[in-house]
Amino acid sequence: MKNISKNEDSNNSKLGINGLGRIGKLTLWHHVARKYFNEIVINLGRDVGTSLKDIAHYLERDSTYGSLAGYLYGYKGKTVIRDVDENNGSMTIDGIKIKVLRHSRNPKDIGWSEHDINLVVDTTGQFTDPTLSPDSPKGSVRGHLESGAKKVVVSAPFKIKDKTRPMPDDAVTTVMGINENEYDPRMHGIISNASCTTTCLAHMIKPLLDSFGSKKILTASMATVHAVTGSQQVLDRLPKSGAIDLRKNRSVLNNIILTTTGAANTLALVLPEMKQIGFIAQSVRIPTTTGSLIILVVNLQEEPSGESIRKETINKIYKDAAACDSRGYLHYTEEQNVSCDIIGLPRAGAIIEANETHTRTAEVNIDLQKVCPISGQESLQKNGQNMLKIPITQVVIYGWYDNELGSYVNMLGDRVVSVAEFM
Repeated sequence: MKNISKNEDSNNSKLGINGLGRIGKLTLWHHVARKYFNEIVINLGRDVGTSLKDIAHYLERDSTYGSLAGYLYGYKGKTVIRDVDENNGSMTIDGIKIKVLRHSRNPKDIGWSEHDINLVVDTTGQFTDPTLSPDSPKGSVRGHLESGAKKVVVSAPFKIKDKTRPMPDDAVTTVMGINENEYDPRMHGIISNASCTTTCLAHMIKPLLDSFGSKKILTASMATVHAVTGSQQVLDRLPKSGAIDLRKNRSVLNNIILTTTGAANTLALVLPEMKQIGFIAQSVRIPTTTGSLIILVVNLQEEPSGESIRKETINKIYKDAAACDSRGYLHYTEEQNVSCDIIGLPRAGAIIEANETHTRTAEVNIDLQKVCPISGQESLQKNGQNMLKIPITQVVIYGWYDNELGSYVNMLGDRVVSVAEFM
């Protein structure tokens, strides 16, 4: 990262996790399995259930991914949570020491320094504005630094509420395999790992940018067919005061729900070339627990002469890119998949469904009398040519991603470890 050498003498054996929702819980699973950290401190900031045993019960089973023991050891799985100590707020999970804090939700009051925590993953989704001061009334991501942490990785995109304020110099957004080296250990203390959708989208777009360049990509749009999230409701309910999107208050069990996504804005942070391209991003929530799909539509300008861009051309670009990806963030498949097939697939930022790649080439007719002056326009019009024909190929590409454990959490784990290695 920015030519910084790894600090071989550093001792980063501990990790802090703030929040224990979907991403927090699965982040714990990931690091228990990975064994990079030998102690993990989890901050809940409040009492839950009746005792620490209830938290252990929550951690050891999951409605989407099965049991923690099965995740770690397959059919040989056995009890992996032991030594649950209510008085100390501690337990061990597969040999990893776990400490649970239940006293403060505001990051600045957690007291990470008291537990020798230098690196924190904030998975709450609540503290995403890096411009807010540590003593912000409702809490701030900078509160973690005030509390003793040296680095914070946020499992969500940054959202700056005051649009007049610039991104702070010590904050950066990265996607592993795309722009991870933009993280500078000397400068950055707050790192956003973007979102699951931006992660998949970036891995779908980058091979096209590498192959065609941004000037040849005229426009692009995407729609993510996305699994439900914890912000939605099981049954219809009244919206909170000031709520704008009323559809998120409708039942997730029996509805297809149109909503929004900030993937387009975040994508420009990790792939700056996208700022030159007209781009639209939309989202549709469907009643599945995980496993999502991006449908990407790209309009490419053809060369005046030469063979048109075909399905085979696009698929070869992705096949070659996946073959060169040693970490497997980009997958290429010619099989016929459904969403369940990609759940839990390790580190698969995007899985290209090659069978469903489609292309269509046509000429776009541009009336020269209705455009701004361009080179050669006057001579064309003198010869009676008022219409300019430009060959355009529209490409449709499908990319799967497990928006929870398989894609996002595993790649978040890679980001966290890479930050720890340079502390």
